[in-house]
Amino acid sequence: MPADQQLSKSLKPRHLSMIAIAGVIGAGLFVGSGAAIQQAGPGILLAYMAAGIVVILVMRMLGEMAAANPETGSFSTYADKALGRWAGFSIGWLYAWFWIIVLGIEATAGAAIMHRWIPGIDQWVWALILMVLLTLTNLGSVKSYGEFEFWFASIKVAAIVLFLLFGVAAILGLVPGVPAPGLSNLLDNGGFMPNGPGAVLAGILVVVFSFFGAEIATIAAGESENPVDAVKKAVKSTVWRILVFYIGSIAIVVTLLPWNDASVAKSPYVAVIELFGIPGAGTIMDIVVLTSVLSCLNSGLYTASRMLFSLSQRGDAPRSWTRISRRGVPAAAVLASTVVGFITVGLNYIAPDTVFLFLVNTSGAIALFVWLVIAASQLILRKRMGDAGKELTLKMWFFPYLTWLAIASIAALLVGMVIVESTRESMLLSAALAAVVVAVGVWRYRKGGPAKTEPAAGSRDLPAKTGPAS
Repeated sequence: MPADQQLSKSLKPRHLSMIAIAGVIGAGLFVGSGAAIQQAGPGILLAYMAAGIVVILVMRMLGEMAAANPETGSFSTYADKALGRWAGFSIGWLYAWFWIIVLGIEATAGAAIMHRWIPGIDQWVWALILMVLLTLTNLGSVKSYGEFEFWFASIKVAAIVLFLLFGVAAILGLVPGVPAPGLSNLLDNGGFMPNGPGAVLAGILVVVFSFFGAEIATIAAGESENPVDAVKKAVKSTVWRILVFYIGSIAIVVTLLPWNDASVAKSPYVAVIELFGIPGAGTIMDIVVLTSVLSCLNSGLYTASRMLFSLSQRGDAPRSWTRISRRGVPAAAVLASTVVGFITVGLNYIAPDTVFLFLVNTSGAIALFVWLVIAASQLILRKRMGDAGKELTLKMWFFPYLTWLAIASIAALLVGMVIVESTRESMLLSAALAAVVVAVGVWRYRKGGPAKTEPAAGSRDLPAKTGPAS
């Protein structure tokens, strides 16, 4: 590898826009939302709104830092600057671990769909095929990753848009054979909050993790030709994406169907498609879910590898992982992520209810840890800037009040995970893992630690980009 070899800057604006969208629309929306609706009834809309507001605030804070200093390590490098090297080390490794665990989950989910279609091939073989396919995609070039993600996201967006159009038409009574429901399904069957406000609050814990992944756009922006503009566009679009895709589609489900209908619990989107009288609803949803799974696999490998690459650059991971191929891909970091990913896939088949379940639970609260670190980093870095913060091209709204609101909300969610029995084990195991990683980071940097590796060309400390505030 030449000494000056750097990551490729070949992601286009269309890639970044779709990566940002793909990060929000996951299989959890299409499948997991059914359980949330059964738990809270139509009031789940309030849970999605509350969780969406937290994510919007977090993305705005991350966008402020990323627009001023776009780096592949994203919030991990900002934690370095704001909280100390131990913090960047800890949150970087926890984040990479989260996405590596996701590989095992998503590869198994995708393999299950493929096995239903072609039962002659064992499910584990399909999992292997999917992992190899997406590994080759990530090793090829960052552009190939961007292209795959662009088309994966396009399919998901098209499916959601069609769902919204049909749904609105059905609510207005414009779909033949589907009577306009009015407000009956929202207010009957026990009312808007049939299980009480407590169920809605608990529902926030279920739905909040569906939004994790929006931050991938700020990591990928470092490999675009104009990272500052890419970050600004991705962050600004987060608001309408959450409102339209999540809250809009869930609103259609609970308006068209009774919340306690068995079909809603099983698969709310399939139930609505069947209501429209469209044949093959299950197969259609399988295709959409498979697309979401492949998108998540693709992004999981990409995100884990870039975080490991960034950690390696800073001396927090093996130096060999900084190697970049002639195509501008951190091939060693991709392979490192893939090897552990293959192990998690294997464990999901060998010991799904013991070892793999334990590993999944250790990653359960990492999303909230990441968001908390983002908020704390933005608070500290912005205060350090003083009056210079007025010149940022992208600023957090009503600083520092909304930053503190976000921190308080995330802290409340963490406390909620301890109180609610269904999430307690995951929270405690995640906290235990985080405590170990933080302890290693603090010990490593107790006297300053290893000298920081020089950042790649083009990176810089906050503040950097100034101009009219957005």
